[in-house]
Amino acid sequence: MDEKSTSSHQRLLLFLLMVAVFGVFMIQYACPSSSECQMLHQLGAWFTLGGGPGIRIGDGESQDGLQKDPYIAEDGALARFVPRFNFTSADLNREVDFNIKGDDVIVFLHIQKTGGTTFGRHLVRNIQLERPCECHAGQKKCTCLRPGKKETWLFSRFSTGWSCGLHADWTELTHCVPSRMDSREAQKNQPSRNYYYITILRDPVSRYLSEWRHVQRGATWKASLHVCDGRSPTLSELPSCYPGDDWSGCSLQEFMDCPYNLANNRQTRMLADLSLVGCYNVSAMGEDERWAVLLDSAKRNLKGMAFFGLTEYQRKTQYLFERTFNLQFIAPFTQLNGTRASSVEVPSETQQRIRQLNRWDVELYEYARDLFLQRFQVARQQERRQARERRQQERRRLRGRFSAKQGRRPRPTETTRSTEERRAEDSLESEVLLSDWWDVDENSTMEDYIGNVEQW
Repeated sequence: MDEKSTSSHQRLLLFLLMVAVFGVFMIQYACPSSSECQMLHQLGAWFTLGGGPGIRIGDGESQDGLQKDPYIAEDGALARFVPRFNFTSADLNREVDFNIKGDDVIVFLHIQKTGGTTFGRHLVRNIQLERPCECHAGQKKCTCLRPGKKETWLFSRFSTGWSCGLHADWTELTHCVPSRMDSREAQKNQPSRNYYYITILRDPVSRYLSEWRHVQRGATWKASLHVCDGRSPTLSELPSCYPGDDWSGCSLQEFMDCPYNLANNRQTRMLADLSLVGCYNVSAMGEDERWAVLLDSAKRNLKGMAFFGLTEYQRKTQYLFERTFNLQFIAPFTQLNGTRASSVEVPSETQQRIRQLNRWDVELYEYARDLFLQRFQVARQQERRQARERRQQERRRLRGRFSAKQGRRPRPTETTRSTEERRAEDSLESEVLLSDWWDVDENSTMEDYIGNVEQW
């Protein structure tokens, strides 16, 4: 009787375990986003920790031997990206014929507190080049020359310095850069150059808080020229938020209360053509009308840029830059969590006011994020398609060699194909048909984490 009871209990426990495991797999299928079903996915992780399909063998490989997609699993939170904006094929396919040996120039528009210092250092220290930039300890600028020429291919803070003014915006750079480049490299019969503008954007609330902390520590950016239509703004057109030399020690409330604070909607203003709204003369049109024009201009200019990245997506930013310019970075970009801005506890109502103060930047960032992720999706699909075509060509080449040795060319039927060929094709299809899931919730805050305090 005891043996029968024990056996019955064992069967019952086995049955319950099978039901639990089946339920976990059904949960994973029905709710693929771990951000939406965090507790359930944690439960699934306990069951699959010791075995089962898809357990991790290494950073880049799963148990079935297929390569994992590093851009899908950067932070373990998957969410399906649903595009909101319609873009043309030309908008999404961003590969330029950048000729570093010719006359092409990359121009970096550096917006404050977007991680631009880090990205700028990547440009001069972290790109594989035939002639690397020469950077010396104690010097703020590097020498980035073309192979065989004494001409620069990069216009940025760490190569040419602030040649057009501290943190020059779109309006300033597009008028200043060509003349500066011509004066630096005056030659007879100089051909017209191709200028490829690039920039980095950041989540508006995080960027705003980061700028506040930076100003609180004494930063002023007084050296900025704000040139528009050939002149800088008058004091009445651009009043100061503080009476002294700087605004160090200001509270967040004081920072938000200043109506002249250039931190408000900074990204929209710096990417727009200010001449469309009378530069800094705010009396030229109503406030909402003025900002609507600036937003449309910023979107148009951003879309037309050769490249832009997002601070919250470091790996994707690296990938798209490399693919756009056919240049490779030496070391991978790093996504960091901790920042000075993220260490500040801000009440939800304060965050909402910051979003309202930066509502044009919020709209611009949503547009930029959508375009950025669509470009990444298209680029990855093209990469997979190209990889499939290369493998198909290699298989045809190998079959031709085999057929030549046998004195005949077999028909590619199921009976004549080798087991290795079928496995290769199955592996290829598994790679090509990877699900288009994008980690849109990557670590969502970033500081200028290298050289955080800008000495300008």
